[in-house]
Amino acid sequence: MSMKKNYLSKEGYEKLDRELRDLKTRGRKEIAEEISEARAKGDLSENAEYDAAKEAQGLLEKRIAELENTLATSSIIDDRDIDDTKAYLLSTVTILNKKTNKEMKYTLVSKDEADFKAGKISVDSPIGQGILGKEVGDIVKIDVPAGKLELEIKKIERL
Repeated sequence: MSMKKNYLSKEGYEKLDRELRDLKTRGRKEIAEEISEARAKGDLSENAEYDAAKEAQGLLEKRIAELENTLATSSIIDDRDIDDTKAYLLSTVTILNKKTNKEMKYTLVSKDEADFKAGKISVDSPIGQGILGKEVGDIVKIDVPAGKLELEIKKIERL
């Protein structure tokens, strides 16, 4: 497991904490019931339901361990501490795609909070890395799977 420091918003930390508590209670209970039901069906050596339930249990425990590690190595960032002259974690940045002349607005978040549909991109993503630390007026060139983007930082605000 990685001991890398994670930075989360209060909202993001609470969301992961709720997921962890749910998996430890409801999730474990449901898996135990599935295993019990499959075990009741007889010979475990040829029982596909039992094998599937055990595999699901392993995946559940892996996710629980990941969440515990993330929460244990996380610090909550207070958005009042953010310098809004540069693009940092929890900054909302309006950028202009120079090629398409389209403006986009993204909030820079940790990989655990990234949700592209909600306009939250990870600081570890190519665009996130490209605009991190930049100021209004800066133009950045970013390599993405679709090619090269040329973006201009138009506005930076706090979350």
